[in-house]
Amino acid sequence: MCAEKLLKFETTAVHGSKGFDPLTGAISFPIYQTATFKHGGLNESTGYDYSRLQNPTREEVENTVAKLEGAKFGAGFSTGVAAVTAVLSLFKPGDHILVSDDLYGGTFRLFRDIYGPYGIEHDFIDTADLNDVINNIKENTKAIFIETPSNPMMKVVDINGVVKLSKEKNLIVIVDNTFLTPYFQKPLNLGAHIVVHSGTKFLGGHNDTLAGFVVTNEEWINERIRFYEKSTGATLAPFDSWLILRGIKTLHIRMEKSQENAIKVAEFLKKHPKIKEVFYVGLPEHKGYEISKKQATGFGSMISFKVKNQEDVAKILKNVKVINFAESLGGVETLITYPQTQTHAEIPAEIKKRLGVTEDLLRLSIGIENISDLIEDLESALGC
Repeated sequence: MCAEKLLKFETTAVHGSKGFDPLTGAISFPIYQTATFKHGGLNESTGYDYSRLQNPTREEVENTVAKLEGAKFGAGFSTGVAAVTAVLSLFKPGDHILVSDDLYGGTFRLFRDIYGPYGIEHDFIDTADLNDVINNIKENTKAIFIETPSNPMMKVVDINGVVKLSKEKNLIVIVDNTFLTPYFQKPLNLGAHIVVHSGTKFLGGHNDTLAGFVVTNEEWINERIRFYEKSTGATLAPFDSWLILRGIKTLHIRMEKSQENAIKVAEFLKKHPKIKEVFYVGLPEHKGYEISKKQATGFGSMISFKVKNQEDVAKILKNVKVINFAESLGGVETLITYPQTQTHAEIPAEIKKRLGVTEDLLRLSIGIENISDLIEDLESALGC
């Protein structure tokens, strides 16, 4: 009997975990839009009982994301924040977690305002600096939570380096892989224990749904995550599961095209007389460029930049036409965001200043439009 061939990433993304619906043969996996499932008799089940516990459409997207990440287990949640919340449920009062200081404002809020009062201790540190990690590990430290590249300053964390430190102290390494996706980066292969995603972003890819995922190879972690999921009910709905499945089919194509555009936009911004500084991992002068080349196969499509004249921020946001001034990222449309009042509004001013999240900073999520249209749009907005 022939051994099952291990499929390449692109093929798995297109076909999904099962490849088709085994019940009907449907190539597009069906939306099982049902709350409950009929039992044949006492102690007889189809394997599905109630959609909060499991649903065939959600199961397919969970297994697909897990497969793409090289993981054994995956769990789907209603949002990325819900996925991070599930991970934090692994810890108890008195536990200490080291957290990337430069990260999504919603994650910052979870640590500081939701779990902090319940006794889960944390320190926001520069996880891109391994010495900073070493110096902040305490006796009660249980985990290290990192974003890489980080949001919005695009810091790159040496995942291998963090993993080596974690093994010495028996710490759990959690990586938010939203920006690069498993197409460009696989943290579990680098030794991380848990990967989280805002599936709303690149996995879905069309700015039309909300989703979150937790993937792991650790059975005990999966069991705890599953228990939390069924107990709190922040599960991914069938229709949203289907939208993510549909988005994943083109993930590799979108990631390549948006990265191709991002490199050109970064080069344009770098040379523009009104731009003070550009933060893009794919620029050779970026501090994390070499580390990124070692641990990832691409640089992604997220760019932050600072203008020389702060007054230009409002002009750019008002005058872009092709690029949309909107929160979020990872869709086919290019979006521009003002972290100061949007994604990072609730982060204290002193922390934002230390990180460089200042009033002259803008963030771009580059889409798949024609590159000439994007550059001309930026050029026009900057010149107005």
